[in-house]
Amino acid sequence: MPNLYSENPRISLEDIKQFEQEYDITLPKQYTEFLLKYNGGYPKEAHFKISDNEGESLINKFYGIGNMKSNLGDVFEILEGAVPVNFVSIANDPGGNEILLGVNGEHYEKIYFWIHDIETDDEMDNMFLLADSLAEFFNSLYEPQ
Repeated sequence: MPNLYSENPRISLEDIKQFEQEYDITLPKQYTEFLLKYNGGYPKEAHFKISDNEGESLINKFYGIGNMKSNLGDVFEILEGAVPVNFVSIANDPGGNEILLGVNGEHYEKIYFWIHDIETDDEMDNMFLLADSLAEFFNSLYEPQ
């Protein structure tokens, strides 16, 4: 798990199940555990590499569930139709790009970086694989030197 500061209220497994039912998705176990422990927040090690060509970015914040600014449900509704169907945004960067978690199919549990201002015919052309799991993504976060 990351070194994270969170001021969001704690949630229960029932809160997560309610969210999953409302949005008709199943969140991966690692992400469910993250929400139960932190419910979103601000990571101390926030930088990550996108790709050799795209460089790096940093996490602005991880979204949480509940009545707070930029909560997971609000973001899901705002991005519906913009990001591919089998993904949910779990965080953003300062430029308005999103960190997506695969919640179905071949992308399940994988973490992607979605660049919002690249228009493309293929919905995956503006997405970059960051990690095969949430744990791998957390382990890739760093502070610049």
